[in-house]
Amino acid sequence: MSNVSYAMEGVDFLLSPQAVRHSAEQILELTQKGQTHFNYHPEKMNGVVNYVLQVIRENYPELDIPFHSRWGHFKAGQVDRASWLRKRIQHLDPMEQARIKLDLVIPSVLLDAGAGNIWSFKEESTGKIFQRSEGLGIASYYLFIIGYLSDDLDEPLQATDLGLRTLSREALCKIFQVSSRNPLVGVEGRLQLLHNLGKAVAEKKDIFPLGRPGSMVDYLDAKYGKTVTGPQLLRAVLDGLGDIWPGRMQMNGVNLGDTWKYPKISGGMASFHKLSQWMTYSLMEPLIEAGFKLTDIDQLTGLAEYRNGGLLLDLGLITLKDPAKAEETHTPDSEIVIEWRGLTVSLLDRIGQAVQRELKKDSTEFPLAKVLEGGTWWAGRKAAKDKRADGSPPLRIQSDGTVF
Repeated sequence: MSNVSYAMEGVDFLLSPQAVRHSAEQILELTQKGQTHFNYHPEKMNGVVNYVLQVIRENYPELDIPFHSRWGHFKAGQVDRASWLRKRIQHLDPMEQARIKLDLVIPSVLLDAGAGNIWSFKEESTGKIFQRSEGLGIASYYLFIIGYLSDDLDEPLQATDLGLRTLSREALCKIFQVSSRNPLVGVEGRLQLLHNLGKAVAEKKDIFPLGRPGSMVDYLDAKYGKTVTGPQLLRAVLDGLGDIWPGRMQMNGVNLGDTWKYPKISGGMASFHKLSQWMTYSLMEPLIEAGFKLTDIDQLTGLAEYRNGGLLLDLGLITLKDPAKAEETHTPDSEIVIEWRGLTVSLLDRIGQAVQRELKKDSTEFPLAKVLEGGTWWAGRKAAKDKRADGSPPLRIQSDGTVF
């Protein structure tokens, strides 16, 4: 076998959920041997599972839980904005409806890096004020609905490569209500991501044949028919969007995305693909509505981000060996953050399985994507609020807006 083939085998593995679990399990083993910045306290697992179950029952007493995805944020404040969009496009064929929904949700996920503690969005039609992820979700919804991502005034409900590449800073700031009194963290970075998305969509005609992010549905249909696995969908996201991320590791000319050097484990690299997996979860609902069948969803992993990871620290399932580290600010490529994220993935698997057992559900009817949405993400937010007035994560992270 040639070196190129070996390299591509390495790429294929690193761009899979198996790689995420592989590094996460090794980080848990290292922790159990006392070789990371954390201690693991398995005796606390039952308490964490019960806390998550309590949150699930509060949020979804009927257990009618959607996948953990961006679509939930479009329903913030008890207003179902997504259903308004569905009504607007219900006369179109199912594939075009799916393209439009993906044209909305792909840029929306990319705009969802931390907003900071000050910024908020006031919705004119309801008078309601939203912050953080919900505020960013609703603002991005209006950015799309009004037609700012389309280059065709007659077709506002689409995102096009040209519309994305030519979006101005003024337009983004206007819709997101950014001002000196309402500052939004990382405006330039968000704008650059949308410009990069437009460029990727223009250049990757195989994955985006119609020059729209949403035409990924045509690629999936042509390649797999109407049955797609979770890992196949993730790989389409990574192949289509990998090049938009700034300055990441590459192998054989391929951007490895959310993958970091970590010499303590075999292979020396830890993959997480947090935002890409969240994107993948966010594409599932529109695909199912368009007639696709999604299988092996549970092969995707939990998301290595600060709400899920914060839950583990705030409830004492893991603790810092050196508590002073909580006062420092850490970068995403630091050992401590990589270890925290690895423990998050491996322990979410165990929490998910325990929740499934308690609810007497199997992984097909109650996959991890539902455990995340129903429980762990909201439980992490609740635990943070109980511990800290501003609800901030228990570890301080210096993020460029493309990891957390």
